[in-house]
Amino acid sequence: MRSPRLRSGEVKLGVTLALILALAAGCGSEESSSLPQGAETVKLDPDDFSAKIDNPYWPMSPGSKWVYREGEARVEVTVTKQTRKIIGIEARVVHDVLKEDGKVKEDTFDWYAQDESGNIWYLGESTKEFDQGGKVSTEGSWEAGVDGAQPGVLLPGEPKKGLSYRQEYYKGEAEDAAEVLSVDARARVPVGSFEQLLLTKEYTPLEPNVVEHKFYAKRVGPILAVTVSGGSGREELVQRRE
Repeated sequence: MRSPRLRSGEVKLGVTLALILALAAGCGSEESSSLPQGAETVKLDPDDFSAKIDNPYWPMSPGSKWVYREGEARVEVTVTKQTRKIIGIEARVVHDVLKEDGKVKEDTFDWYAQDESGNIWYLGESTKEFDQGGKVSTEGSWEAGVDGAQPGVLLPGEPKKGLSYRQEYYKGEAEDAAEVLSVDARARVPVGSFEQLLLTKEYTPLEPNVVEHKFYAKRVGPILAVTVSGGSGREELVQRRE
């Protein structure tokens, strides 16, 4: 699902740093410290990543598809068989299309990869938005390693309440972040009722008044996104194909 768009230090992720952080910060804090924050620079080892994404809160098998309803709009998210190499990492290509009255309003390709800890990393997107006059905007597009853009974590491998992390960073264009609010939430959407959901708060300093809550079901993926501040949007899952 799309992040709310309305529409310095250097972190070395790896076993060595994780051990140092654990010793320095104490038991229980190393996980949140090891995930990227703000504008921090990260150096990722391609050998630690895979285009096979099986995080239980959003398994992305090629061919899987999710269809969402957002007011009068319809959003289709499809995991393709394609991959794209970004900063040396083989990333899975996911196609995201928003339609209104049968017409494409947004057409986006997102790039994701999963590390050995089960974290899903967001490595960039190529997006196009179409206005009523047919003009195309690519605002919001970014790619990790290009023009200072940094990758972020879409979903953590071991979410815990209070865990915070950057989802993307491209200064002035894409600065989404998230915080885990619960791993025991409930929600009802057209495809059914769910329990033990991962609930996150997603926000961006580029739109400080906007806050969105997202609900993820194990073995299903994102089922609901609700704008709780700065708007009243509701995007809910109406169809899923594995």
